[in-house]
Amino acid sequence: MGPRLELKYGLVAEADRLSTSADAMLVTEPATGSKVRSKGNLYLVVSSARIGGRARDAAALVADTIRREYYYDESAGVPICLEKAVRSANRKLRGSREGGGLPPGALGIAIAVIRNNELYVATIGSAEAYLVRAARLLVPDHTPQPGLPADDALRVEVWRGEIAVGDSLLLVSRNLTEVVGTEELKNAVVTLHPQSAVEHLHHLFVAAGGDGPDAVLAVEATELVSSRGDRRLAPIGAGTDAFGEMPGGPIPGGDQVAGAAAAVTGAFTGAADSVTGAFGNAVDRVLDLMPRRARSARGVVSQVSRRESQRRAAFALLGLLSVVLVLGLAVWLVPKGRDVPIADVSSGEQAYLAAQSAADQGSRLLSGDPVQATDLLQQAWSELQRASSSGIPQTRTAPLEATIRTGLDQVYLNGNPKTATLFAFPDPQDVTAMTVLPSRGDVFYIAPGRDATGNSVYRLDTKRDRVWEVIKTGDGTGEGIGTPRLLAAQLDNLLIVDSRGDLWQWKQYDDKDGGRLAKRRIPGEQVWGPDVRDIGTLVASLTKGSFNLYVLDPSLDQILKYAPTLDGNQFTNPEDYLSTAEESVTDYLRMYIDGNLYALTPSNLVKHRDGRIQDFELARPPDDGDLRPGHTYRLIDGTSAGKLYVYDEKWDRILVFLKADGSYVNQWSTRGALPSMDDARGIYVTQPATPKGSSTAPPAKLTWATSEGIFRSTLTPVVDAEPGATAEPEPSSQPNATPKPTKRPR
Repeated sequence: MGPRLELKYGLVAEADRLSTSADAMLVTEPATGSKVRSKGNLYLVVSSARIGGRARDAAALVADTIRREYYYDESAGVPICLEKAVRSANRKLRGSREGGGLPPGALGIAIAVIRNNELYVATIGSAEAYLVRAARLLVPDHTPQPGLPADDALRVEVWRGEIAVGDSLLLVSRNLTEVVGTEELKNAVVTLHPQSAVEHLHHLFVAAGGDGPDAVLAVEATELVSSRGDRRLAPIGAGTDAFGEMPGGPIPGGDQVAGAAAAVTGAFTGAADSVTGAFGNAVDRVLDLMPRRARSARGVVSQVSRRESQRRAAFALLGLLSVVLVLGLAVWLVPKGRDVPIADVSSGEQAYLAAQSAADQGSRLLSGDPVQATDLLQQAWSELQRASSSGIPQTRTAPLEATIRTGLDQVYLNGNPKTATLFAFPDPQDVTAMTVLPSRGDVFYIAPGRDATGNSVYRLDTKRDRVWEVIKTGDGTGEGIGTPRLLAAQLDNLLIVDSRGDLWQWKQYDDKDGGRLAKRRIPGEQVWGPDVRDIGTLVASLTKGSFNLYVLDPSLDQILKYAPTLDGNQFTNPEDYLSTAEESVTDYLRMYIDGNLYALTPSNLVKHRDGRIQDFELARPPDDGDLRPGHTYRLIDGTSAGKLYVYDEKWDRILVFLKADGSYVNQWSTRGALPSMDDARGIYVTQPATPKGSSTAPPAKLTWATSEGIFRSTLTPVVDAEPGATAEPEPSSQPNATPKPTKRPR
């Protein structure tokens, strides 16, 4: 049997707990020996994910029920009694007023029972248990279980092991563990008394901005030292000597020699005792004659407390001597004027310091060496991610992350455009399409109609800040237009595809809702189904106002091209634009046409010339490896200045590429400002003409729509003032200038 254990525990006082915490902690150490031997000591933490008085009452109810049921039940062993107690608490919680408003699994429980050298641990929900042995943090092996309230199928898995001298046990809320970290849990219980350890951990939790569940209970096992030592006498038989040998043993005459030695020793001892006694009596009589004061009550200190105090004093003395030794060596070995490096730093702290150093150097080099600054800032970002994954709290990393982001956005040419709100919807609108009529500059979009009969087409009057409902479901001749679904604009024509697959044309007459809606006949046997994703146009004749029409039809796995008739009023039979049958349009989302046809996919762009795929792809954005990994493209537009504008819905930004080779130019994002580019429903880019006598083109204007409104951003060129930075190319410097819009793709 191992040494007897003395258990010391510590928990945070109720007065020091956070007001937002509804956790309950309970310690029961029975006073009777029979209870200690049969049931042991009970340590319990109930952690509540909810806050408020009702959650606090529910946690207290569960803790008290488990304690009462466990000690009352004598029908089985510890594991079964613990499971029955938890299930009884679950039933009582579900039927009580306190548990009425709690969602399933709101309460987590961590229970430990220590009986002699046996340890039983069970956890469910958002409470955890850790065993610290030999400065190592161990987690009892068990299957995670949901918290309370739970259904009747609740099962509690009880882990059984041993607890030895020097071991420590931690019962803690998972919320506190996530904020403080397991390394701090281990260090606290290894180096501090249980009460000091829990107070230290709670202070760390509060300092790190922790809120909510904060329960932590620590138990330390030390050896119980006996206060007195009993000496048991060994009986010696009458027929044996002092060595247990029979007379006439291996030394002849040994008894006579031993007897003589004992007689001489006794004589000397008696004489010495007589002298000492006489002297002592004389001193006592003298002391009795001296005046004295009344004796004060003396406290009796147990042997265990005395030894514990001695042990702590010895550790303190050794610590002081170690500090003096280290300081002496530092003064002797390290030259004056130099800092002493700290050797024992955690990997997370090392990564954080490295990130801080690289960020400082990179920020300073932005004005002199942008290439080196980019490398340093990228290195700083990598080190900062490593520090965060190693447990450095966000409260420390957030300011440094903002500094690195600002620097990298500068070298990556990420601009924050000047944005104006053209029209803010009173209520969020389900905008499904948007475009701009080039001849007038009017913004048209599709949204639910005001009479709730289907979607309608709206015109935004930017001059008067007013929206007109110009086309409703059912307008037009015959059975009227179906629910508007797709929009396209060319010259002064607005094209609408409805839910029946019919093509309609709208010509705006005035500044209000006046205009003419006419149905355009689509020749051929093809029927535009509801899977048609996009339509596009390309001017064929400016004088006749005619244009080619392109239809992205996944059901035919083809892009259909409709050329205008000679008079420009109708379309000819469609022809397949894609020249190879092997090409699939399954991933194509949107089209942009300017002499070449660009088909957008979620990951890239496919360029066609005369129906054939070209060797072309968009460059990988420079921040793909750090600030904004990955992308999901959804919308596209372009300008005559040789640029493509692609909307990335993953990061709510506009990426700009060159049409010639797909190289990256710059990007635009609101970066957390309002209005947000989140969930853009349509984009349209306008490139104003270059004024006479000027070699610099005005900045492009981006019109974009969300469910919140219609907005316009001025894309002022992103030019980094530092040497070596790349500016947004001017139209005159674009290689392979875009063909005139009158040229057909095929």
